[in-house]
Amino acid sequence: MSGSSVLIRNPSNERFKIKVSKNGPYIVSGGIPLAENIIITDAKGISYEWRAGKKYKLQGTYQLCRCGQSKNKPFCDGTHQRIRFDGTETANRKPYLNQAKEINGPDLKLTDAPALCVHARFCDRAGGIWKCIEQSSDPEARRIAIEEAGDCPSGRLVVWDKEGNEIEPRFRPSIELVEDPYTGVSGPLWIRGGIIVESANGTAYEIRNRVALYRCGKSANKPFCDGTHLNK
Repeated sequence: MSGSSVLIRNPSNERFKIKVSKNGPYIVSGGIPLAENIIITDAKGISYEWRAGKKYKLQGTYQLCRCGQSKNKPFCDGTHQRIRFDGTETANRKPYLNQAKEINGPDLKLTDAPALCVHARFCDRAGGIWKCIEQSSDPEARRIAIEEAGDCPSGRLVVWDKEGNEIEPRFRPSIELVEDPYTGVSGPLWIRGGIIVESANGTAYEIRNRVALYRCGKSANKPFCDGTHLNK
């Protein structure tokens, strides 16, 4: 898992921001590190590890492609203007906990918001996170459940202890370009560490430790990824 599991609350840092421009790119400011992160799977395609890939030169401000058609990916090259890209934001504005259902186990609780799924497949290991939650009185099942939730790039899955504390990986603010060799596609932008994501209309989305923004141009949950990149 990327980062060690610790108990934290939603971190935020106003220095770092991603602005969703109207029908255009993501405008990144504050000097947010950018790198590839590669999904490693077993022979059956079940994900079990993140592996660091290419690191990009640190820039104070840069623009990331949102339409999926740039010839200079991951950066914007202005193609969205030529193709008249429609980047209208359609995401549900409800806070995460208002979207999520609860699954209670003997030692852990899981909150699960399926609409945020990006199909990274980390939750399938060891019979699935839901089974591990049900068996969380067992130390190994508990450990695996925490790992699986923390590896979920979208934050669909969050594990909580019995005192009501989130058990989250500690991330420094960064943007990770998800690459998925098993499926042969590039996945979303994995936004880590409580970075502000601001809508084109100037309002901020809920600040979370981890979210996934689409970069294929086709999500039905803009600006968040909905797994559409897998429909090649």
